Amino acid sequence: MALPPLYEGLADKVPDSLADLRGPAEGVVALPPHLAWSGLTEFDLSQLKIRMELYRTVITTGRRVDYETYLNAGLLVADWPLLRRGLGPAYRHAWERKLPLRRERAA
Repeated sequence: MALPPLYEGLADKVPDSLADLRGPAEGVVALPPHLAWSGLTEFDLSQLKIRMELYRTVITTGRRVDYETYLNAGLLVADWPLLRRGLGPAYRHAWERKLPLRRERAA
């Protein structure tokens, strides 16, 4: 039996609205083992590099309920220009197609 393509159903996992992302905006976030099974498991949101690692981990290994639980809409939008560089194209495109993450640059 063949395995399904790696990115199959990826767009369906992306929340329908930024309002669905109700994760914390500050403090330390501890991820459960199904998301962080090795390495760093607690992430201080005040540290940009650590926050980027948390968001990359949740986006690439999580499910829709994980996105809604651990991602904060305000932080995601603010950090997206940097965060998107650390995601593969399939993730970038799926999230950008469904949510208003890319802001127009000020003239």
